[in-house]
Amino acid sequence: MSSVDSFGVSSTSPDKTFNSSMDKMVAASVVSGVVFIIAVAAIIYAIINCAKKAGSFPISARIVSSVDSTGKDSNQVAIDVRADQFPVKVDFPTTIKGFLSNMAREKPIAFSPKQIAEFTNNYNPANLLGSGAFGVVYKGLLVDGVEVAVKVLTNNNSAKIVEEQFMAEVGTLGRICHMNLVRLYGFCFDPELKALVYEYMENGSLDKLLFDENKQVELEKLHDIAVQIAQGLAYLHEGCGKRIIHYDIKPENVLLDENLNPKVADFGLAKLCNRGSSQMVLTNVRGTAGYAAPDVWKPYPVTHKCDVYSFGIVLFEIVGRRRHLDVNANESSEWLPKWTWNMYNKNELAVLVSRCGIEEKDREKAERMFLVALLCIHNSPEERPLMSNVVKMLEGHMVIPPPPFPFEHGQSPPRNLSQRSGTDEGSDTSASSTKTSETNEIELAAVE
Repeated sequence: MSSVDSFGVSSTSPDKTFNSSMDKMVAASVVSGVVFIIAVAAIIYAIINCAKKAGSFPISARIVSSVDSTGKDSNQVAIDVRADQFPVKVDFPTTIKGFLSNMAREKPIAFSPKQIAEFTNNYNPANLLGSGAFGVVYKGLLVDGVEVAVKVLTNNNSAKIVEEQFMAEVGTLGRICHMNLVRLYGFCFDPELKALVYEYMENGSLDKLLFDENKQVELEKLHDIAVQIAQGLAYLHEGCGKRIIHYDIKPENVLLDENLNPKVADFGLAKLCNRGSSQMVLTNVRGTAGYAAPDVWKPYPVTHKCDVYSFGIVLFEIVGRRRHLDVNANESSEWLPKWTWNMYNKNELAVLVSRCGIEEKDREKAERMFLVALLCIHNSPEERPLMSNVVKMLEGHMVIPPPPFPFEHGQSPPRNLSQRSGTDEGSDTSASSTKTSETNEIELAAVE
């Protein structure tokens, strides 16, 4: 208790002073403890967050299903972390050197001739996938067990042609990455050997699926394949730092993985151009007759719209499950694009769909594919849609405008299809799992 002395000053007892000091010490301890816990929690959160960003989690947690009292799954998960799960090895780069090493593996690797021979088991004939004008393709196996396709570039007439195809493939596929473009793992550039190493595609090329009557596939899947091809081309034309023109889109240059997802391949004729530049002058025709746009045959600049034309021809073949030109068919249906236009012009597109063996439930989707194909093959490049708009129209996210008359006056289908093209036609290019046969193509110049 306090008291007042003779001078009128209040005094405090010793017990009271001691209790006050203890209260302050306890409060300070509590505050310090709270601050320490918060600091530890912040450090742990930062470590976990960094680990997640690096691609792994530094502690092991077993995820178990949460079951309610009725014994049914409650659609929730519980994290069971126990002491017997530690210590756990952290699997992410811990040094800049390791980080850069991982990044480097995302780019094409330079292999030696010895490594290429090892991948292909010394070019074992049993591993041969196919051959074409510019190379032989083998199935291979990397040291880590990854299956690959190895294309050994060959040309008995011109070493320059081999080098230019090599530069075209590495210069394009080496700088891009898209789920609908075949991946280039690496290459070999040696005085005695030029080779390209691609991902292996289990189901070969698209033509094997489309034109084999023994293979059954729903239109829904064919539509999905068409959309994915269009997405890959849209990326080449509109999504890259530099626009890439493929110049040789056809079913033989579209490969299918184990789930029949397509990837555009064979960039041996491809060219890069600045996005601001929409035209390119070609000194020689490139592509494959029947798929190459009319503008590549004419003496003025060619744009990326030549790929749009080629895609349109491929789209006809996807929905019709036949070659765009069938000399054994009736004259009216011999050339599928012209037949489609005539049926559309007579408002009988539904009849065409039925004659292609497409079920009624898929009619609307098939008609949409035919209409988009007509837009893509317009004789004038300026009238052809962008590939990004092709994707939207195929998916039903954009209204399809009425196709105008797409042909040049008097235009007829190419007839001289007795020679091979200047591409790796028939080799299933980068990753086919099936051996190939000769195909009827016209030979075109492959390089400028």
